Amino acid sequence: MKLSEVSILLIGSALVFSSAALVADANKGKLHLQDTTIVDGKPLNRGSYTVEWTGNGPTVQVTLVRGKQTVATFPAHITEQPTPNHDDAHASATEPDGSSRLTVIYIGGKRTTLELEQNQANSQSGMSDSK
Repeated sequence: MKLSEVSILLIGSALVFSSAALVADANKGKLHLQDTTIVDGKPLNRGSYTVEWTGNGPTVQVTLVRGKQTVATFPAHITEQPTPNHDDAHASATEPDGSSRLTVIYIGGKRTTLELEQNQANSQSGMSDSK
């Protein structure tokens, strides 16, 4: 191959890999739980989690990761807000037994909102925002 063909091949490869990295970052966010919170029927301890989702919507598959361990996977409805969320935040509903159940995840710096599907039927519960 000529030097120019090799250069074009290398530049093309770099563009493909960099665009894949940008797409992966586009579907990530953070979640910080102040208290133990029920997610997909499981109690998650307070602390920081990475939120990742796959799919193009309106229904996506969300994965919560703590460290390198996947702690929950669940479906969610993705929506776009008119303006970007200022911070990472979430909303939760208080269950009759007093426990807190995650209902919505707001991704900081993006217009993205992830509404947990398991909670759409239970929208009558009281909501509390945590930012």
